[in-house]
Amino acid sequence: MAGNYHQLALAEVRPGMVLSDVLLDVQGNVLLPQGTVLTEAMLALMPRHGIAILPIVTEQVQPEVVAATLERHEARLAHLFRKNDPDSGSDWATATLRRFVTDFRLGVEETPEHE
Repeated sequence: MAGNYHQLALAEVRPGMVLSDVLLDVQGNVLLPQGTVLTEAMLALMPRHGIAILPIVTEQVQPEVVAATLERHEARLAHLFRKNDPDSGSDWATATLRRFVTDFRLGVEETPEHE
């Protein structure tokens, strides 16, 4: 990605920051594409994949860019799951997958069911 970036320790990275490069796990598999706006849910999963340092764009990300990215994610998810009715109980496996993928891509926080 053009522009300035820093390699930041995971503890320094905050939701809303943008990846300046493709993020790979320790096996070399792509975890997140370049330009991804990081969410709290994404950051929470990094230690599981052996990620300790992230390449982060140092330029300030405009809220409009974040909103546009989330809108693109929502449109893509709607396309991918276009044949699945999330309110229908007939295909619970696809509905569950849809919920998990949507929560991850849109940065939805998990809330405990029982406190």
